[in-house]
Amino acid sequence: MNQKLRIPGELGLLFTIIFNSLAVALMTKSDMGIASISSVPYVFSIAFPVLSFGTWNYLFQTLLVLSLMILSRKIQWEYGFSFAVGIAFGRMIDLHSGWLVMLPDSRFMRSLYFITGFFVMCIGICTANNSLMPIIPTDTFPRDLTKLLKKPYNRIKTTFDLTCLTTTLIISLFILNRLEGIGAGTVLCALFAGKTITVIQKWFDRHIKFYCFSYRAKKRMMRPIFSFYRTLR
Repeated sequence: MNQKLRIPGELGLLFTIIFNSLAVALMTKSDMGIASISSVPYVFSIAFPVLSFGTWNYLFQTLLVLSLMILSRKIQWEYGFSFAVGIAFGRMIDLHSGWLVMLPDSRFMRSLYFITGFFVMCIGICTANNSLMPIIPTDTFPRDLTKLLKKPYNRIKTTFDLTCLTTTLIISLFILNRLEGIGAGTVLCALFAGKTITVIQKWFDRHIKFYCFSYRAKKRMMRPIFSFYRTLR
C-alpha cells in the first residue's frame, strides 16, 4: 500500500486562494465564458462597473454564506472565516486580472487559458474540500449543501452551476440586453466540473492526506501546561 503524501491544510488553503483566483482570471481572459459560479458576479461587474469583479465576487459569496446559515438554522464560526477567505480570493482575482492583460490574445492562447483555468479550478476545489480548513464560500456552499440535503456531491455541484448559469443569463438579458460572461466554456463548466472534480477527488483519496498544522502546533504548545497541571493534582 502506497504511503499518502501529507500536506498541511493551511498550505492547501493558500493554494486554493492563489490558484483558484488565477483559474477564474484565466477563464475570463479566454473570453470563452467563465465558470458558472463566477459568471454571476462577473455580469454584475459589467452592469455596475463602480465595483470591481473581485468585489462583486465576495459580495456574491456573502450571499451564499447567509444562505447556508438560513438553511442550516445555525451560525458557525467557520462561515465567518470562510467569508474572510472569500475577500482574499476576490482581491487575488483583481491582482491576477491586472498582469494577465499583458498576455497575448490569439485564438490558440485563449483556448489554452480556458483549459488551464478549468483544470486548475477543479484541482483547487478538491484541495479546498479536503484541506480541513474553512474554505471559499463558492466551494463551501455545494459541499455543505450536499451534507444538508444528503445528496451526491456531483448532483449538487452540477445543479448549483446550472442555477448560476440561468441566473447570469437572466441578469445579462434584462440589465445589459446582451449576453455577458456566458459562452461555450460556461456551459462546459456547468456540465462537467462536478464530474471532473469527482475523478480528481478519487485520486486525492488514494494519494494525499491533509492535516491541520495549526491544531497540532497548538496541542504541542499546550502539552507542557497540561503536564504541569497534572503534577499539581
